[in-house]
Amino acid sequence: MEDVWTKKVLTSMVLENNVGKNVHVVPHGKDWAVKQERNPNPVSIHRTQHDAEKAGRPIAQVNQGELVIHRPDGRIRDSDSHGRDPYPPKG
Repeated sequence: MEDVWTKKVLTSMVLENNVGKNVHVVPHGKDWAVKQERNPNPVSIHRTQHDAEKAGRPIAQVNQGELVIHRPDGRIRDSDSHGRDPYPPKG
């Protein structure tokens, strides 16, 4: 069932022309939300940060943006680039 949801969300992301938009995993009360930049409404809400991360990653990949994971206090914990990196790591 998750595959159907993922395909639906990914299709809507492509149709909305969100290329380059970053995706954030942020605290949402006791839950975790997946949000896109410049959009106040969550794409989805999850009970765990891990589940929100799993939902946000394919969206960031389609957007060719970053997946930005926040801590419970709102500070950035980690980020993962899924776009064209102007400074790729050497080696």
